[in-house]
Amino acid sequence: MNAGDALGEPRFATDLLFTDGLPEMDDDTGYRGAVAARAAGITYRQLDYWARTELVVPTVRGASGSGSQRLYGFRDILVLKLVKRLLDTGISLQQIRTAVEQLRAAGIRDLAGTTLMSDGASVYLCTSNDEVIDLVSRGQGVFGIAVGKVLREVESTLVDFETAQPDAVDELAARRAARTA
Repeated sequence: MNAGDALGEPRFATDLLFTDGLPEMDDDTGYRGAVAARAAGITYRQLDYWARTELVVPTVRGASGSGSQRLYGFRDILVLKLVKRLLDTGISLQQIRTAVEQLRAAGIRDLAGTTLMSDGASVYLCTSNDEVIDLVSRGQGVFGIAVGKVLREVESTLVDFETAQPDAVDELAARRAARTA
């Protein structure tokens, strides 16, 4: 995918936005919605809306009826925070929805070297400094979000949460693990 091209049609579908460089997903681990929302810097209402409209769905466990809680994985929280950053820059939710679909399809491999750029209307995926420079030199890039930096922020936030309240972060996952043991 060239940096000069707006994110186009998906080439293939995947369940996870990011696959390399992160911990493997485990069905017995996850973060409750309240923790995911806090770590991403969004309200619980936004989290609920984005899950119901399938913008960002929890990959560990979805809601399965009244009283059930969603469990979000690390990658889910990273995507939530990226969506929040894009919204904060004025990108429409519809354009963000398209960008998230395209990022899933692109199967990003190197998170630390990935930058999301936007001209205010479209979102571009840049995987090298050359692509960023090329995009900016053509006058298309207005702002950029370094995915690697956001990834480290999410990691730090979750570590802080776990240090402050180790039982609260993975409470549901711990219960599930105890039932299967």
